[in-house]
Amino acid sequence: MNLFEMAALVVGGGLGAGARYVMDAAIMRGRSGAFPIGILLVNVLGSFLLGLVTGLGPNISPAWVSILGVGVLGGFTTFSTVSTETALLAERGRRDWAWVNLIGTLVLALIAAAVGLVIGELFPR
Repeated sequence: MNLFEMAALVVGGGLGAGARYVMDAAIMRGRSGAFPIGILLVNVLGSFLLGLVTGLGPNISPAWVSILGVGVLGGFTTFSTVSTETALLAERGRRDWAWVNLIGTLVLALIAAAVGLVIGELFPR
């Protein structure tokens, strides 16, 4: 990876993190203390898009797969926030929501990634 591509990866990570914040904030506006649906949707969308980029991989240069996958989508998705939100839900006595958040994120993100991968692989090589 050359210097330009590395810079694009770093900038992409920042853009992805900014997009995560904006999407989560828009979804969660006025829902303080509620189930963290915003981060759940961010991670499901990010998993779908990473599956799509991975499926399209042979049609895209390896550097751009990294820029989009590691940079933009790595900045967009977040495991640490899921972990923290799950722990906070459990701490507040909402163990039911904590399990839904944990298992729901895992299952929905896995399905979304698989669907993105299949769609990406449909494009001619």
